[in-house]
Amino acid sequence: MTTLDGTVRLTVAQAIVRWLMSQFIEIDGLETRICGGGFGIFGHGNVPCLGEALYPVHEEMPLYRGQNEQSMGFAAAGYAKYHLRRRFMFCTASAGPGTANLLTAAALAHANRLPVLLLCGDTFLTRLPDPVLQQLEHFNNPAYGLNDAFRAVSRYWDRITHPAQILQSLPAALATMLDPADCGPAFLGLPQDVQGWAYDYPMAFFARRVHRIRRQTPDDREIAEAAVLLRGAQRPVIVAGGGVQYSGAVAELTAFAEAHQIPVVETIAGRANMLAGHPLNIGPIGATGSNSANAIAGAADVVLAVGTRLQDFTTGSWTVFAQEARLVGLNAGRHDAAKHGSTTVVGDAKLGLLALGDALMGYRAPRAWGERARTERLAWDEYVATNVAPGNRPASYAQAIGVVNAHCHERDRIVTAAGGLPAEVTANWRTLGIGTVDVEFGFSCMGYEIAGGWGARIAQVESEPERDTIVLVGDGSYLLMNSDIYSSVLTDRKLIVLVLDNGGFAVINKLQNNTGQPSFNNLIADCPTVKSPFAVDFEAHARAMGAIAKTVDNPAELETAFRLAKEADRTVVIIMKVDPHEGWTSQGHAWWEIGMPQVSANETVLAKRTEVEAGRAAQRQGI
Repeated sequence: MTTLDGTVRLTVAQAIVRWLMSQFIEIDGLETRICGGGFGIFGHGNVPCLGEALYPVHEEMPLYRGQNEQSMGFAAAGYAKYHLRRRFMFCTASAGPGTANLLTAAALAHANRLPVLLLCGDTFLTRLPDPVLQQLEHFNNPAYGLNDAFRAVSRYWDRITHPAQILQSLPAALATMLDPADCGPAFLGLPQDVQGWAYDYPMAFFARRVHRIRRQTPDDREIAEAAVLLRGAQRPVIVAGGGVQYSGAVAELTAFAEAHQIPVVETIAGRANMLAGHPLNIGPIGATGSNSANAIAGAADVVLAVGTRLQDFTTGSWTVFAQEARLVGLNAGRHDAAKHGSTTVVGDAKLGLLALGDALMGYRAPRAWGERARTERLAWDEYVATNVAPGNRPASYAQAIGVVNAHCHERDRIVTAAGGLPAEVTANWRTLGIGTVDVEFGFSCMGYEIAGGWGARIAQVESEPERDTIVLVGDGSYLLMNSDIYSSVLTDRKLIVLVLDNGGFAVINKLQNNTGQPSFNNLIADCPTVKSPFAVDFEAHARAMGAIAKTVDNPAELETAFRLAKEADRTVVIIMKVDPHEGWTSQGHAWWEIGMPQVSANETVLAKRTEVEAGRAAQRQGI
């Protein structure tokens, strides 16, 4: 109801939805609604008010019904990652366990710096009906509840205690989600009574607004200082992270590397910054990287880290770079730019690379350095070609990756997470298209694969409907969270899902064995509490959720099944057993710090501890 004084009387829930509907973003000259819709499971904490507000706009702002709140959050993260953090989805859950299920997803979005808006039910502000269903009571602090747990996993957190509060809270939440440095999940706790309270909101609050992602110009003095280091480098290397893609700086990265003939290595998040065949792409770096990238990074005298938070899998727990190597951190976030004594360049990756390029005019790395890097990469390519090829050995992750790599379209999207597949995809995948690889290893979260793939597919249909989203998932992650196969069928968002069954948590079993321990409680066959082991019928299970499903015995059969899956009109699940012990990628690994027992009755464990600790000699000490 519009009033004469230029206000409109709405409930809090109605006002939130109306405001979201009026927020747009400019992307490549086109304006589109910044919120692509939402994922929701209704309960008593959100259906009476927020459900009422969402129904009238469900055609313009679709609400996807989830099967599990955690997987809804993963799907929203997959959507945001596909859109390079420029668009987001909201998730709504009821009070209590529904909201609690979103904690893991919020942590994933926080670790990966992804925008997700969480609209979650909360207990009654008046406290008149306390204690209510699913309320956690803290006897000495009645204002403290389950939703406070989200403070640690949110970039923005608020509890709406008065209708007028959203006039400040909603713009602040959106500003956080769009900020290149502070991007991450925003949480709004919505008490069940407050959701329905009405207020006379100013009409101006709902005016159409177009947002643009801020590009921070680097400081001239920081550019000059970084340029001095780089100009004096004999063996420079660029570490390209996911921030290169989020900044839209892929072309600038390539042009900068070419102009100065500096080799480029990629992080896991930055895995598709350059095509595989580019002569300056020396491969993935780190604990799950390549011999080529790690060798060049280890020999470098100056390291330009662009758009990366330098996670331990990238740095080999800070053993990949030489002790005397100088670091230059180019990042929108001061926290990331300044890590390990880096010479900081705080600013947008695109603008930063352009400014550094101008400051380095005329500089080119020595020819011998580039030739050395390319020689290393050619040797790694030969190893990968052998590693992914079927042969007289058990079926492996690498072979499955090789089949998909050989027969997918260059614009198909690859999604995986957790377990052994991130390492195997990172090491063995040859990038066919820029920005087409989503390896979730910021939080290394089991269960992201299928749900994140569903969210990515929702986004993909908006721009590239003729392409496919291909999910690679192990049997462990599949059993943890698979219900979005059903979601993909219900919503006509086709996925191709490869379930690679190695009989349990095989990569952790490998780690267990590599630290001197016997196999215990990881592979199903090695669980003392398992009395009647049997193989899961993944094919029947996937079919029960409406997918086409096929079990194959080897990579040759996988190739045939994958070709058919490409032609299918709905989600296809392909299952192949892989050996839990043989076929792992054995090359390309850097040292990775793990906690080892100082005391053990197992002599093998103690010997492995000595072996692990020996790698510490190369570890940088934070400078």
